Parts: sequence; C-alpha cells; structure tokens
Amino acid sequence: MKTPQSFEQFMAEQVRTVAENPGCANAHNNLGVFYMQQGNFEKAIECFEEAIENSGRMFEACVNLGYIYYKMGDLERVILANKKAVAIEPRYARGYANIGFAYLQLASPDEAIEALEKAIELNPEMAQAWSNLINAYLQRDEVDKAIEAGEKLVQFAPGFSLGYNNLAYAYYVKEDYRNAIKYIDKALELGFRVHPQFLENLEPHRKG
Repeated sequence: MKTPQSFEQFMAEQVRTVAENPGCANAHNNLGVFYMQQGNFEKAIECFEEAIENSGRMFEACVNLGYIYYKMGDLERVILANKKAVAIEPRYARGYANIGFAYLQLASPDEAIEALEKAIELNPEMAQAWSNLINAYLQRDEVDKAIEAGEKLVQFAPGFSLGYNNLAYAYYVKEDYRNAIKYIDKALELGFRVHPQFLENLEPHRKG
C-alpha cells in the first residue's frame, strides 16, 4: 500500500516540477496556493501569474489572484482577476458576485448591479449577492428596488442577519421607520452587530 504524501513532500514535488518544467501551470498554481497560505502574497502573485501565462484556462489561479487582491485592497485588480475567471468559466457565479462587490466599493452602482444580477441569475440563492444588490440600488437612489431585493432575500435566507440589516437601512432611507425597526430588531436577534449610529438614529422613532 502506497504511503500518502506529506504536505512537505507534495510542495517539494511542485518545486521540482517547476524547476524541470517551467511551463507546468498546475505546479505554479499549487506553489501559489502554498505562498498565499503563508501570507507571502508577492510570491503567490508571481506563481499565479505564471500559471495563467502558461495556461489560458487556469481558472483556479484567476480566482486565487482575485482573493489576494481583495486582501490587499486592490479592487481594480479584483475586478480584472474575476473577469478573467468568468471568461474561462462563464457559469462561475461567485466571480460575478466578486466583481459586483468590487464595483460597489468603488461606488460604481451600474456596473455593480449588472454583475450582481448575473451572479443571481446563475445562483438565485446567493445571499451575499442579494445583500450587495440592496446596497447597489441604494447607491443609485432606487430605494424601492433595494427594498424589493431585500424582501426576496430574507424570504429565502431567513437566517442571514446582514440581509435584515441592509433591508432595514433601505426602509430607513424610505422613511418607513416601522419596517426599519422591525428588520433591524431581527438582525439584532440573529446576532448581527448593527452600527451604533444606525441604532441611535432609529431610537427616536421607537418612542414616536
């Protein structure tokens, strides 16, 4: 019976493979994962970029690059990496969700909505995409659409506390304080850490 490889043996094999065959995309990707887990993002990026260069369909390396750029706060590159990923695998819903999130952070709601709607089309129960869609509609001052998205979200994901928080804020913007309080209380009940200023803003409406 063959003894399973240890992690160290596996990584040594990847290093040897890259040395012997610099064009091996899988080995570069595996090394990139190792460096990423060690927190060495510079080396990880180098490996993932090599993997992508050596194989036009190295989907995993694009996904990993997107994650690193997110951790580094480089949202433009998050978008580029995830666009490469969905070009390779067009049904990768998470990639579109990541693109939407990055555009949302860059205050580009039109692009965010387009990407998030595509993510939801591919995976209708991706709660995080719906939650970000609420915020994207609010950025575009489409409060009713934000509320509609939020109501759909809490129906199929009743345990997703962030959804209640975002829906509560949408109702607050609409000046429907009764529903804002209803949903923020549900978020609190589920353990969500609501921003203290939002709770303070709602307090007078509890007494009214």
